[in-house]
Amino acid sequence: MIDAEAICEAMSRPGMRFVPIKSREEQAALMLLKVRDLLTKQSTMLSNAIRGHAAEFGVIGAKGPQKIKELLERIAGEANMPEPARELLNDLASQLAAVEVRLAALEAKLMAHHKADPRSQLLATIPGVGPVTAVNITLKVPDATVFRSGRHFAAWLGITPREHSTAGRQRLGKISREGDEGLRRLLVLGATAVIQQVERRRKAKKTSGNDSPWLLQLLARKPRKLAAIALANKMARTIRAMLVSGELYRRPQAA
Repeated sequence: MIDAEAICEAMSRPGMRFVPIKSREEQAALMLLKVRDLLTKQSTMLSNAIRGHAAEFGVIGAKGPQKIKELLERIAGEANMPEPARELLNDLASQLAAVEVRLAALEAKLMAHHKADPRSQLLATIPGVGPVTAVNITLKVPDATVFRSGRHFAAWLGITPREHSTAGRQRLGKISREGDEGLRRLLVLGATAVIQQVERRRKAKKTSGNDSPWLLQLLARKPRKLAAIALANKMARTIRAMLVSGELYRRPQAA
């Protein structure tokens, strides 16, 4: 009863903001992403189980999903492995193959949804934002105008500093990590990929006119992880601006 009274009191406030309700089609498309994440976790669990059990019999495999096929071939040719263990590992391999087939089908549906959504294709033009990130954002943020600014959108994602200000003194801590963890993780991963490409070109002494001058200056004075968080914050603000305006991404130019 007290909770219901508090909800009614909150709804009467003029500054209260509400989450837009998703349609059935949008909720079904969002379910596609959740099922994909679940199958990805199952694939990782099965791969780790195969690698761990094989190591108990002296068959060591390299890390990474691409190395599992090579490990299974070595297991099949290992003469010292007991037959019951080989059968169990083959069962795990069969489950992994079935999960990979289902993942491939979901990936095809995801790409089809991305190609049919103009907003998703618009966001994919941002460096560090791929089809998966673009589809996640467009499905979880159907109306970007509910955020008054890009900073509010970044704060909703939890990639803005936590406030510890008092007595007129501003003190900023680590990022708040509030909001949607999946979206925040995708943006940080995308920012890390962009930084890796920039650093690879710098090591090879190959300059690119597409590299952001702001990012180059940031990498010159800040650690790589801090730069990734700052770039993810900037990407979030850019995403909100593009969703509201509908304009294409414009690469920053050097001063």
